[in-house]
Amino acid sequence: MLNSKTLRSVVLAVIAGCTCAAGSDSASDTALDTAQTASLSRDARPTTPSHETLDYAVEWRLINAGHAKVDWYESPALKSGWEAKLHIQSVGLVSRLFYVSDDYTTQMTGGLCATSTYMAAREGSRSRDTKVTYDANSKRADYFEKDLKSNAVLKKQIDIPPCVHDIIGALYALRSMNLEPGKTTTIPVANGKKSVSLKIEAKAREEIKVPSGTQKTIRYEVFAFDNQLYNRPGHLHIWLTDDARHLPVQIQIRLQFTIGTITLRLEKETHS
Repeated sequence: MLNSKTLRSVVLAVIAGCTCAAGSDSASDTALDTAQTASLSRDARPTTPSHETLDYAVEWRLINAGHAKVDWYESPALKSGWEAKLHIQSVGLVSRLFYVSDDYTTQMTGGLCATSTYMAAREGSRSRDTKVTYDANSKRADYFEKDLKSNAVLKKQIDIPPCVHDIIGALYALRSMNLEPGKTTTIPVANGKKSVSLKIEAKAREEIKVPSGTQKTIRYEVFAFDNQLYNRPGHLHIWLTDDARHLPVQIQIRLQFTIGTITLRLEKETHS
């Protein structure tokens, strides 16, 4: 059954960044495009939209499982910075089995480096708030999670590079690149509990149909599972439009057989 953890981690994994400093690469990784792995400056502004809203339908085993909405805009709190909000909502049968309504907010520098994230998770009978702060000077991230019903608190501190992305910032970092099929890059991503260098490989040009229309795309595989950012086994693919927008029109995660495949398809985009 698709539960809250699955629905949330699926959407977050993707809008993963899925997800820009290069990580350590093995000698056998000869396809690595070193030009694409140069770290983004904390303040250098990559090519990103000034404001956009992306609405996705979430499908699981041919069932309409939920909706995801990403709102991206220039931060009112950080000079020359960015802010994004993600809302995840279960619907229909899935919502009756396990209700999910999560709100995620991230703030980042002009170079898409994370400064803070906040998650308000309302899942079934559980209510949790989670905040992560990223300190580039100390190269540390502080994780704070509170169960609003039991008042239980979980704290954690991890080491991070000077510029690390949360999952949404990582996606926009990928969109700012021109990664051609056959090329590979790595992106530093952290969630407060773990900091990893995610390998991303451009697979192939494909034409796909989504609710927003037929799109010419490049399919990317993001190696976020199998003890990387997420411990569970799985495969994550992202389809970006093969144009200057690099719009994420489809996201798909294949998990173990008992869960199956979850697909996010772009329904609507708004720019201003």
